[in-house]
Amino acid sequence: MGSRRKARECALQMLFAADFAHAVPEEVLKTYWAELDDSETEEPAREFATRLASGTLAHLETLDERIRSRAEHWRIPRMAIVDRNILRLAVYEFLYEPTPRTVAINEALEIARRFSTYEATQFINGILDAIKRDLDEQQPQQDTQPEESEQSPDVLEQLTDDEPSTSTA
Repeated sequence: MGSRRKARECALQMLFAADFAHAVPEEVLKTYWAELDDSETEEPAREFATRLASGTLAHLETLDERIRSRAEHWRIPRMAIVDRNILRLAVYEFLYEPTPRTVAINEALEIARRFSTYEATQFINGILDAIKRDLDEQQPQQDTQPEESEQSPDVLEQLTDDEPSTSTA
């Protein structure tokens, strides 16, 4: 699993904890890293996860309004905790991170496959795709190439293996 996927999963776990316990965001972040994280998470992933979780929590009203606008016949509190926080996390990335929107959707769906149900994955995909279309109309984003760290290690190996060697042996 890539470090950015791991970071998104950590952020989701922090959002779940904050939502479930109605806890103070700063306490959730502090407690998560002190007690719940497996110590294998690298520092850049920790920083990304913390930024995603704290940013999402800071912008809940805006994020929920975007989700509400496309979740017809669904109230946010009636959604499963995992599903609404996957949606919040992805919409936060749409609005406040340089992540290509298509990448944010794909990452959200992969995380939903791991932490939620098949039906929820379809539900999440439909809402995120509709929000992406709304945003693309308002402010187009070029989704041509995912950032290097978003590519799987196999793709990165292929890219570096395909480069001609410049060493002289």
